Amino acid sequence: ELMSQVLSWALIKGVKGSERGWIHDSPRLIVTVPGYDRHFSLAETLGYELVTVPMLSTGPDIDAVASLAKADPRIKGMYFVPNYSNPTGDCLSDESAERLVRIAAAAPDFTVFADDAYAVHHLVEPEAPAPNLLKLAEEAGHPDRVILFGSTSKVTFASGGLAFTGMNKGNLAHWAALFSQQSIGPNKVEQWRHVQFLRNYPDGLKGLMRDHARLLKPKFDCVTQLLEEELGNRDLARWSSPKGGYFINLDTTRPVATRVVELAKEAGVALTPSGATYPGGRDPNNTNIRLAPTRPSLADVAAAMKVVVCCVKLASAEHDSQSQASA
Repeated sequence: ELMSQVLSWALIKGVKGSERGWIHDSPRLIVTVPGYDRHFSLAETLGYELVTVPMLSTGPDIDAVASLAKADPRIKGMYFVPNYSNPTGDCLSDESAERLVRIAAAAPDFTVFADDAYAVHHLVEPEAPAPNLLKLAEEAGHPDRVILFGSTSKVTFASGGLAFTGMNKGNLAHWAALFSQQSIGPNKVEQWRHVQFLRNYPDGLKGLMRDHARLLKPKFDCVTQLLEEELGNRDLARWSSPKGGYFINLDTTRPVATRVVELAKEAGVALTPSGATYPGGRDPNNTNIRLAPTRPSLADVAAAMKVVVCCVKLASAEHDSQSQASA
């Protein structure tokens, strides 16, 4: 909701320092692929045109971001997950963060919309500290460039938690004036409930998320173990081994993601639709599948993954057979 408000107001009035609303400029946003389907659908529904760059192990491909932003004044910003990216689990490195906030953009109001959705969702210790984008932007001479978002989703209760936006003081004054026209005030009772709960939980928020990790890490380990046992050294797929977040990224080496999802469904296993991690739901390579092992029990995760790896083998064999027949 906060992200939709900010992106909507940006269309109407621009961001702090804009000469006019972005809607007059047919705005474009850079997004990472594979990436977060909610970002894509929200931005596209509002009318933003999306331009994609690859997600690397160090975060977005900053060379590609810099080239696009410098060449096109219609590119008004970048919209991405900096830590434990959905679905790859990759994190923005210090070097990439430094470069991102210093990019010379053709649009003077170029803005980084960073959805830090998994800021505290670590699976292993010690936790790797994330770059402080707000501080880095200020030091780079672009204090208004970064707007952060976060929430207690997957911390307390989905759709029953708190959302946050972080920015510098100048931005805060700008956006608070707009937000106050939409709502007189947030649900302070719910805010206080969260404060009380997190204060009273043993070791606070960190303690809560460590307990989350104790529940989730075995499920992630189960997924990667079965992938390695069944698909390792077979040149059928590649996958991520995230240290946090909520997803595992699976890429088939052949263009069979759609078929894998179909076969799994026939066997009773529901996967995220193929293509969901690309704008418009269209994966140009038909290889990417997002795995979400967090909700099922450990036993169900193991059973489901045995089906998934079987489907990858079968779909790949079908593809190879069809290719040989056509040759």
